Amino acid sequence: MMQKTSNSMKLFKTSIGIILEHNNEYFSLFFKWNELINYDNLFSFLLNQTSELNARHANRIEVDWEKTKIFVPIGEQEVWAAGVTYLRSRDARMEESKVSGSSDCYSKVYSAERPELFFKALAHRVAAHEEKVFIRKDSKWNVPEPELTLFINSKGKIAGYTIGNDMSSRDIEGENPLYLPQAKVYERSAAMGPCLYIPENEISLDTNISIDIKRDGLNVFSGHIQLNRMKRSFTELAEYLFRECEFDKGCFLMTGTGVVPPNEFSLAEDDEIEISIDNIGTLSNIVGYKK
Repeated sequence: MMQKTSNSMKLFKTSIGIILEHNNEYFSLFFKWNELINYDNLFSFLLNQTSELNARHANRIEVDWEKTKIFVPIGEQEVWAAGVTYLRSRDARMEESKVSGSSDCYSKVYSAERPELFFKALAHRVAAHEEKVFIRKDSKWNVPEPELTLFINSKGKIAGYTIGNDMSSRDIEGENPLYLPQAKVYERSAAMGPCLYIPENEISLDTNISIDIKRDGLNVFSGHIQLNRMKRSFTELAEYLFRECEFDKGCFLMTGTGVVPPNEFSLAEDDEIEISIDNIGTLSNIVGYKK
């Protein structure tokens, strides 16, 4: 009788190499990361790899995760982000920008045909699972933004998913929308991981995103939302990003947040952030400052 296989896989980039998880088993893969994740039909390619490795009884390993460092699942890809894709995000942006008188621009972009897309980071500015994310010293209102993050391959096809944290300085953006790059782009202003999740089919819109923030061991904020609350589709966001840009190694796209802490909340040094997405896992980070 043929063994039933799982309809999803996970790729981990680690201190002991690339690890493929499938059916609760782990395999070492000897590829270059950029080439591997850009294979056509990545799920089928990886499924063939596991079938061949099982047939040869090869490359199956036991992983001691306590001793294995998990790196960001990124190579030479750029990280981009989408804004105001959830109603809650629109409302939050309108609230923070009341003083500057620019709140209507967020209402307009939410209902517009064209989405808000902006450059977020290169690989060296992205924190891995269990690494520190930074908050700005010149900001008094810093928040995490839990987001499903797409991996879009070099041909513009969504090939996988990961968890993203789009760190944001709300007071800086709220002062003037033109300050968006400073509010969003700085050292360790993003985190991604812990893996690249590769399902056979598109991720379910019933998928839940949740976030917990702890301070001195106590939970100070929790929230969750389902992907079906998004206004825009993933293919729509990917299509706009690839209209006039080429990504020869693919790219990552954070898809916006629907979970926003209350206005009186701001991150503090040593806060613990945990972002979980169904089937993908949990991305954990500690808050700090750039030295």
